[in-house]
Amino acid sequence: MATIESTPEMAAKVYETMERNLAVVRRRLGRPLTLADKVLLGHADDPEHQEMEAGKSYLFLRPDRVVLQDVLGQTAMLQFMQTRRQRVAVPTSIHCDHLIQARVEGQADLRESLAENQEVYDFLKSAAAKYGAGFWGPGAGIIHQVVLEQYAFPGELIIGTDSHTPNAGGLGACAVGVGGADAVEVMAGLPWEVLYPRHIAVYLTGKLSGWTAPKDVILYVAGQLTVAGGTNAIVEYIGPGARTISATGKATITNMGAELGATTSMFPFDEKMATYLKATGRGDLVPLAERYPQLLAPDKEVEAHPEKYYERVVKLDLSTLEPYVVGPHSPDRARPIGRLAAEVADSKNAFLDKISSTLIGSCTNSSYEDMSRAADVAEQAKAHGLKSAVPFLVTPGSEQVRATIERDGQMQSLKDINGVVLANACGPCIGQWRRSKDASEVPNTIVTSYNRNFPRRNDGQPTTMNFIGSPEIVTALALAGRLSFNPLTDSLTGADGKTFKLTPPKTAPEVPARNFDRGCPTYVTPPENGGAITLQVDPRSERLQVMEPWPAWDGQDFKDMPVLLKAKGKTTTDHISPAGSWLRYRGHLDKFSDNMFMGATNAYTGEAGKGKNVLTGQTQAFSAVARDYEAKGIKLRADPRVESEEAGPPGPHVPEPGGLRQDPRGRPDQPRRPARHGAGQAGRVRREARGRDERDPTALALVRDVAARVVQEGFGAQPLPREVRCRSPTAGRPLS
Repeated sequence: MATIESTPEMAAKVYETMERNLAVVRRRLGRPLTLADKVLLGHADDPEHQEMEAGKSYLFLRPDRVVLQDVLGQTAMLQFMQTRRQRVAVPTSIHCDHLIQARVEGQADLRESLAENQEVYDFLKSAAAKYGAGFWGPGAGIIHQVVLEQYAFPGELIIGTDSHTPNAGGLGACAVGVGGADAVEVMAGLPWEVLYPRHIAVYLTGKLSGWTAPKDVILYVAGQLTVAGGTNAIVEYIGPGARTISATGKATITNMGAELGATTSMFPFDEKMATYLKATGRGDLVPLAERYPQLLAPDKEVEAHPEKYYERVVKLDLSTLEPYVVGPHSPDRARPIGRLAAEVADSKNAFLDKISSTLIGSCTNSSYEDMSRAADVAEQAKAHGLKSAVPFLVTPGSEQVRATIERDGQMQSLKDINGVVLANACGPCIGQWRRSKDASEVPNTIVTSYNRNFPRRNDGQPTTMNFIGSPEIVTALALAGRLSFNPLTDSLTGADGKTFKLTPPKTAPEVPARNFDRGCPTYVTPPENGGAITLQVDPRSERLQVMEPWPAWDGQDFKDMPVLLKAKGKTTTDHISPAGSWLRYRGHLDKFSDNMFMGATNAYTGEAGKGKNVLTGQTQAFSAVARDYEAKGIKLRADPRVESEEAGPPGPHVPEPGGLRQDPRGRPDQPRRPARHGAGQAGRVRREARGRDERDPTALALVRDVAARVVQEGFGAQPLPREVRCRSPTAGRPLS
């Protein structure tokens, strides 16, 4: 059988390699190392010759694991087919979580998803079996929660095809969201290239108490750093306060680090992580982590004097932190909940006090601890005969979480106040929410414990204002039905007409006393040899499209390309390639390309999604312009650079200037591209392909289309590379 699990043998090999590599790194650098330094450079492909200047050098690393969700998993496996490899080169797993739409309730929604997406699920299941990847079927859970429960361990280097892969940083892993092509290259045995991140630290003291939760840490930090402040940086949470937060609380913080634009976020290994590893059946990894503490925490000098070793240090006393609420429309529009009522009352903000829906759970906040504290608030309301005043939706992060909170009673507590339990899937968090038009097509307020709240994010409607808080705060707001309610100071009215105040939820157990109930997960282990499995894709399919090789690059530069787009303001994945209904076409590159840059704002006209065809003078959708250029054999250029600020906080991130960089292996200069989430791969792709026979399938598979990259869920809350040059955004032909 193929080994997908994080076994003690795997962890031991990782630590031995890190120790060997870091001996070289310490000799060369001659300075104390941060945690990020240790994990990244400990995975260097060639530590003896690797350039190591933060913010400038490009690192060539050997990840330990690749994880794919079911949307980008389609494009990844279709690309991997072109490498003609028999097996994936590193442990790889596919997780079916993105395609399940929230409609009624979990079981019914899951049945409908199975019927509607069977073609895709069958393809992913057979592709996983053929190439040696693990397959987690629909209903098993959200990729990030399953990875935390099953695969992550301290010091592991993980890349995943989703922005919130950093969730695994809660267990001390260095987990980075990447584009699908980056993942495929690692699966094919190539090193991963990334800009050596800058260093940022959040130094924590004190301890959380009362209504304050781990969620409030990241909401506070988002307000401090903004959605651009972490760009090309790894955020490390250090200090004595870090050691007081549960492993799942840490994961909440690192998950939402994607909203800072950060490469990833991490915590050092501690007893809280050991507790979680034991509770999830991986106690045999704990002695290994305890044997290598020097690899899994910053050097003592670094924590003692962080200002000397980090570019920026944010200091936070957890004992004084208040509950926070952020939004709408940006996760860094942050304030303590005590200030929210005044903002609601200020007509200039145009906030709507009446809440239309509340939602808790998802990959960010569905831990046993989170659900226990939300259930505590629900039980207080139940004691007074009170139920949720508005729709209250609950998303378990995994089948393991669902089964455990059903066994231990938290789920029933939430149902007792009219909570509706959704499927173990992403659902409304990524826009997979079939919401009534009456609720969504008018200005309205929703409050969630999710991670992202850009316009259209949850229900596809720009009229929806999404505020984010902790699960316990969201539950309290569901009971009140209004945004201005502050559970720390305000009262509710019970069924008997008497007023009462909620008390802070009791300290919840980090893990269940009886360990977790695994429930009924749908996991399929790949066979030892899947070579006989044939992958069938119907050429008439609207969901899947086989990618075909094309002639290798001729070595000549592209010249005189018309500009397809010059964008202004925030240009996130939600602007580049809106999800929602478009997710069904992610495995069909040609069809999916029709939503390219739909939400991007034209720097010249201010109109979203449309630009001028320089050949005809017509104003068309960007995808239509690109198709016209393609039909006429004209190469194009997209230039998502920021030209002006959008109204309201925060200001946009300005991409780093372009220029040339010397390849660290001494090859010719290439156009410089920010490397976060794989954008820096383009130069290496050309270098790797150069000089190879055009019939070499591996070389051919390395070349990709800009459309194949810009649609990847993985750029996070930051713009694309300054210049993205391509031959075609259509026809399913990944080009460099």
